[in-house]
Amino acid sequence: MEKGKGVMGGGRRWAVDLTDNSTSHSSRDIPDPPGFSRASSDQDDSSLARQNKDAESNWKSQVSTVHLFSIGITFSALWQPISALQGVGKVFEPYKDGKVDLLLPKLVYIALNLAGLCVGVWKLNTLGLLPTHASDWVSSLPPPQRTRVNTLLSKAISVFDVTGLVMEQDD
Repeated sequence: MEKGKGVMGGGRRWAVDLTDNSTSHSSRDIPDPPGFSRASSDQDDSSLARQNKDAESNWKSQVSTVHLFSIGITFSALWQPISALQGVGKVFEPYKDGKVDLLLPKLVYIALNLAGLCVGVWKLNTLGLLPTHASDWVSSLPPPQRTRVNTLLSKAISVFDVTGLVMEQDD
């Protein structure tokens, strides 16, 4: 038996006829949904350019917004050092001994947690959640114009930014 031939020997074994020979309502009687066009699938350059521009503007508006996840991570970055500072005594309780001086390790522990707290406050400021200008308190004043200051620290932090906030990269 040849490949593709049925048992009866005529034509293909499996075939689907997609022609509509029925007298009932066809799909052509149903109006097209809004935004659908039966025009050719080739779009002109102006509509493609418009779609690309719209997609880019939508992406840029999403980048500049403050996301709930970023705020949650930032407040966690604030809460963890505060709770750690409240429990300094409990952390060093197992090491309490008359032979070991714990003053220097406690000071280092406190300093590192204060540094973490400062990073959290800095992140709040970069998200724009700290009232640092007069326009944050008085609604009739215009908001200040944002300026970007490039420093080595800001470039290093933008590389390791884990909060989901996308920062500008200068090449």
